[in-house]
Amino acid sequence: MGQNKKGKKELKINGSMIVLLCALVIVVGVFTFLNKNFFSYTNLVNVFVAASLVGLVAIGETYLIIAGLNDLSPGSVAAFSGVLAAILTSNMGLNFGLSLIITVAVASLAGLFNAWMVSAIKLQPFIATLVTQAIFRGIAYIICGGKPVAVTNETFINLGKARIGGNSGIPITVILLIIAFLIFGFILSRTRFGRSIYAIGGNVNAARLAGLKPGKIIVISYLLMSCLCALGGTILAARMNSGQPAACVNLEFDAITAVILGGVSFNGGIGNMMGTFLGVILIQAFNTGLTMVQVPTFWQYVARGLLLLAALTIDYVRKTNREKKLLQDSMKNL
Repeated sequence: MGQNKKGKKELKINGSMIVLLCALVIVVGVFTFLNKNFFSYTNLVNVFVAASLVGLVAIGETYLIIAGLNDLSPGSVAAFSGVLAAILTSNMGLNFGLSLIITVAVASLAGLFNAWMVSAIKLQPFIATLVTQAIFRGIAYIICGGKPVAVTNETFINLGKARIGGNSGIPITVILLIIAFLIFGFILSRTRFGRSIYAIGGNVNAARLAGLKPGKIIVISYLLMSCLCALGGTILAARMNSGQPAACVNLEFDAITAVILGGVSFNGGIGNMMGTFLGVILIQAFNTGLTMVQVPTFWQYVARGLLLLAALTIDYVRKTNREKKLLQDSMKNL
């Protein structure tokens, strides 16, 4: 019986992946029909490069949403990190390695602040992270006087521009993204900490009675998010040759949409990193396609909003079906 249940679970997961893959094929097919250059090696690489920032943030959002939390501050923290890294290397003359360490350390304060507001003073994650969003966006403007900071450090610039295999090779940012998904996917699915994330997202009181420490898990999850935002913001600054305080607006919007599209339940306790990866590629292909077929910017916002609505609707249907199945199973056992 246990083996059959396991087989059904695997089938369900594979079915969800198939739906995502079909959606991705449809998006690629439609935009290729509208613009033949969409399905080219150069553009596909560009899609993955553009997905590197959203992907890193989506990893953190996956952990948080499975744990029953969320974070609206990644865009501000990433912009702040890009500006800070640029100031440390270009204005203060520090080497890139030390600048990156300092940037990640300072950005991690955002994660600690979010965790404190959620765990200690019991603010809703939506409200708590909205506070952090405003604070770090403001600090990003303050430390650079509202002006972009040029990146002049060669090592810093290479982080966003270097490729393995020459000009037509694979960008380092893409390789970093894939490595990050593999590492954090393994942690989520194969370690005690990963199982703890699912446990507190499923039922925080039951997890506490089982000996877990939700407060500690929340701190680690928000710290992970802020560190990934710092790395992503630094990579973006390297790609743009400048740290810009106005960058990364609505970054969290795309990341959350990708995570929900990938099958992570907004109610917590359900999801996996493979689904998030496919969700990230799907939404970035969608966004790139809209630009390539010259959809006006304002209509792109409408399209992204509708995509998020579709993701939330699908999540609601999944939740309803799960509850219906649980009810049916419980009736059978009576």
